[in-house]
Amino acid sequence: MTESLPINKKIILFDGVCNLCNNFVNFIIERDKKDVFRFASLQSETGRKLTSERGIEVEEAMNSVILIEPGVAYYQKSAAVLEISKHLSGGYSSLRFFSFLPESFRDSIYDIVAKNRYKWFGKKDACMIPTPELKAKFLN
Repeated sequence: MTESLPINKKIILFDGVCNLCNNFVNFIIERDKKDVFRFASLQSETGRKLTSERGIEVEEAMNSVILIEPGVAYYQKSAAVLEISKHLSGGYSSLRFFSFLPESFRDSIYDIVAKNRYKWFGKKDACMIPTPELKAKFLN
């Protein structure tokens, strides 16, 4: 599986039916001026294989955005958000300063949002289908 991953791209796994998560992906795409990221939903075959290869439980994965740097590391929850922000245009890289907060504190806030995301932001019946011009940014 990992042999077919894009070279020199970071992969973001997200809940494909979550409105908040889909909006987050669109936010990233608009600010990914250096074309750093590729995306896959956690529900996709690629998402399931990548989480399984890293020993991430399905339920844990569904409640987290996951950033994978193939051959290097992977990040979950607030650590993933902070790593992603480092590569975004528009001053969002300054979010890295929140890394001074203990990860357990950051993740507790993340978990509250994750637990309530469907109630607060809604849910789709199926995963987002990217437009033809965005399709190249998505795996699967």
